[in-house]
Amino acid sequence: MTPTITGFAQRRITVADGVALNVAWGGSGSPVVLLHGFPQTHLMWRHVAADLAADHTVICPDLRGYGASDKPAGTGEGYSKRTMAADVVALARALGHERFALAGHDRGALVAVRAGLDHPGTITHLAALDVLPTLDTWDVMHGVSAAVGFHLYLMAQPPGLPEAMIGASADAFFGHFLDVWANDPQAIPADVRAAYLKASREAVPSIVADYRASATIDIEHDLADQRAGSRLRMPVTVLQQDWGAALGFDAAARWRAWAPDLVHETVSCGHFMAEEAPAEVTRVLRDLLAR
Repeated sequence: MTPTITGFAQRRITVADGVALNVAWGGSGSPVVLLHGFPQTHLMWRHVAADLAADHTVICPDLRGYGASDKPAGTGEGYSKRTMAADVVALARALGHERFALAGHDRGALVAVRAGLDHPGTITHLAALDVLPTLDTWDVMHGVSAAVGFHLYLMAQPPGLPEAMIGASADAFFGHFLDVWANDPQAIPADVRAAYLKASREAVPSIVADYRASATIDIEHDLADQRAGSRLRMPVTVLQQDWGAALGFDAAARWRAWAPDLVHETVSCGHFMAEEAPAEVTRVLRDLLAR
């Protein structure tokens, strides 16, 4: 049986032509939407969501292409962060929320950033966990140190080879990231790990399409915003491992170029911080919502 977020309702909601998202929600109060990362589902927020639900309406969808949400065929615009951000805005609106706070981890953080740029009147506060904006991600990866992001380069390739390679050993591929990115493997118990692997195994083409978009159309959208001087005008908090020290860049400065009203913090836990350090993540989100 697939684990769930205790006390949360769950259903599928149509957000675009032919696309419905699986969403769990609970609590009451001002709305907060939480977007998961790779290779996970909305379950990664199970601890944080339950805590925030004490005084917020908390909405946790599976992104387009992930988990139990729909996985339309194709690449390009269909998996651009612009399209995925529009899904999230439509989802919140369907649940009665015209404005909401938004937090994303990993891939979900890229969707959150695009939502903040495309829908500035809708996103009241924005948090990004353990990622850099798309343009900066590609810019800071050089030489041998870029090997840590080998999956970005693999899934950037034209359709065919990446899907075949990953699909042939899906559990080994996705399980690799669950293993090496976690400082505390016990934070992802066996039933949750199994749910992540099953969801990812069944979504190889759409996961690859999501990553491929970040090497193509997402770059076009971000470059256009960069040239136009577009910025995230809402309060922004970034929480991440100290990748800047490891790879030789100033992470806070990279983020500040996009987000003038920025709080940037580093953590000692691993990549899956909402599961490894949920109390710290909840504190950071509550501090953001109070700004």
